[in-house]
Amino acid sequence: MTLLVSYLPITDPTLVFFVVLLIILVAPIVMSKLRIPHIIGMVLAGVIIGQYGFNILVRDNSFELFGRVGLYYIMFLAGLEMDMESVKKQTRSFVIFGLLTCFVPLILTYVMAITVLGYSSSASFLLGCIMASNTLIAYPIIGRYGLQRHQSVMLSVGSSMISLFIALMMLAALSGSFNEDSGWWFWPLFLFKFAIYCIGSIWLIPKLTRYFLRRYSDAVMQYIFVLGIMFLSAALTSMIGIEGIVGAFFSGLILNRYIPRVSPLMNRIEFIGNALFIPYFLIGVGMLINVRTLFSGLDVLWTVFLIVFIGTFGKAAAAYLSSLLFRLTKADGNMMFGLTSAHAAGAIAMVMVGMRLEVSPGVYLINDDMLNGVVMMILFTCVISTLMTEHASKQIVLEERGKWKEDRDFIGDDDEKILLCVKYPEIAPQLLYFSILLRNDRLNRDIVALNVVYDDQNSSHAREQGLRLLESLQQQASASEVKLLTQVRLSTNIANGIKHAFKEFGCSEIIMGMHIHTDVNPRFWGEFIQSLYNGLNRQIILTRFVQPLSTLRRIQVAVPSRAEFEPGFHRWMERLSRVAGQLDCRIQFHGRNESLVLIAEYINNRHPHVRAEYTSMEHWNELPKLAAGISVDHLFVVVTARKGTISYKSALERLPDELQRHFSGKNLMIIFPDQFGDTKEDRMSFTEAQHHEENSIYDTISKWMHKK
Repeated sequence: MTLLVSYLPITDPTLVFFVVLLIILVAPIVMSKLRIPHIIGMVLAGVIIGQYGFNILVRDNSFELFGRVGLYYIMFLAGLEMDMESVKKQTRSFVIFGLLTCFVPLILTYVMAITVLGYSSSASFLLGCIMASNTLIAYPIIGRYGLQRHQSVMLSVGSSMISLFIALMMLAALSGSFNEDSGWWFWPLFLFKFAIYCIGSIWLIPKLTRYFLRRYSDAVMQYIFVLGIMFLSAALTSMIGIEGIVGAFFSGLILNRYIPRVSPLMNRIEFIGNALFIPYFLIGVGMLINVRTLFSGLDVLWTVFLIVFIGTFGKAAAAYLSSLLFRLTKADGNMMFGLTSAHAAGAIAMVMVGMRLEVSPGVYLINDDMLNGVVMMILFTCVISTLMTEHASKQIVLEERGKWKEDRDFIGDDDEKILLCVKYPEIAPQLLYFSILLRNDRLNRDIVALNVVYDDQNSSHAREQGLRLLESLQQQASASEVKLLTQVRLSTNIANGIKHAFKEFGCSEIIMGMHIHTDVNPRFWGEFIQSLYNGLNRQIILTRFVQPLSTLRRIQVAVPSRAEFEPGFHRWMERLSRVAGQLDCRIQFHGRNESLVLIAEYINNRHPHVRAEYTSMEHWNELPKLAAGISVDHLFVVVTARKGTISYKSALERLPDELQRHFSGKNLMIIFPDQFGDTKEDRMSFTEAQHHEENSIYDTISKWMHKK
């Protein structure tokens, strides 16, 4: 045993990293057996291995570096995963809860420190600032339950930043009062620098992001670019005089709409943060805690009890009072209290500032009792916050499952299963990304990727190319944690091959790209699309993207009259609403007023967070006029109809020519909605043709007469 102790603490970088990885691996396993949130396990492991525990590791520069990155990661993810539209709608609620969760614990702690503990007014004010702020240490739990955009979670995240910012401002004022060199110009200069930072970030970061994402699709480069933005923002706020976590959170808010929640980039950001940097931060927090101080005397126990109880009571009072004001459920109140009750990095930073403030020669604002009390308070509040957040998350998930079941009972079973037809490697990755945006992640159903090749003398080579294409798509899908079923099918008729696969897999809709080699087939629809939509009565979506989906700012939808009476109306409305919500972009509908009323009702009831606009378009002949308002970062969607359906009109026969003439080079989507009835290949009719040419003889005669 003595020989083993002689090797401690471990200083070899390789062994240090191994021990940390071992803790990250083992702590969740042990904590799950004990039914305790694994975040507590990380903090307790830090206590055990730290210098105040068994002295296995020293809190060296690696813990400083990785811990700082982990803290930035927590705040960056919090900003990245917020629903910005809901934030705009609930600004008043954010401000109210932020002020309450800041000033209620601050006032209670200040009064307690002066009257009970006998601290000076400056020390009491510093302790109040510490308890007014909080660290979102339990936020990783939210990610595991998928509640990042829940109202109570967003209120907690937003209020945490408001309270932290106010606390840091008050701390700066306290620190300035001890600095003889600071004069009246300190605050005007500080506010000027902060305003310049905010304006510059809001103007520059979106421009840089759009430029980079349009030109570089490499996954590693995109990840490094995003991290660079986060650290640059954190460094700039530190230079101004504010903690870097404010800059990390602010950069997350700005990048929010460019990194959709289901994108592979978002998955990589969350994975690396949750696997390494955030656990490193939690272990580092635990290494700061000296449990032995609890046994040094009753005075320390009394100080720790008062700080923990009064500070936590203030956070609880603010959370539950806000939940009553906003008419939220008890589970929401528990969530708000759980997320806002923990103290870690902000408290440590403020204590370090207090230890540098000299009240008199050799006497500093923070004494040993107060330091020990704050450090122990960090341990207890982390445990309270984690347990409460875990409990509230389970409550909210159970409530939402009940609501979801009611919704499903109301709208019927959702038969969603997407068939993705891919052929060209140039556009296949974007088609898969688009399919992931469209799918219902609650149902978590597979996507079927299909490659159909002609059964001819070149079929072996074409099949090998198809297998390689589908293999690359599987790698992309696994990065987003989406299961992809793949099949390469040989067929003498491409349309029939797609239709047979559609039935075999029990799919509900088809997504495919528009053909890109016009020199091979100059027709707008290509070789087989007409045969496909004439022979299949389910939804078919054709797409053409000329720039990355994440850089789109607006979706413009042309809706034919009476489209609301088609059986597929709700399906395409649901898909477009999901895309607009995931990309956080505006969606504008053009159609007749009677159609727009029902569209608005659907969005308000099912997707109230989607930013929708409605513009009257009385006649389909006005379609070419829309081209002037379609920018390069817009997506133009045309809802069309098959012949014989209720929303079909003869003007749709001119659609290929109008799209080629007026919308060339634009992001384009064409939707053929579901329709009732059997497919034409299963029935015979003397009133309806079995095949429709792209251009009828009447169109040809009309064009010839117009030229003459």
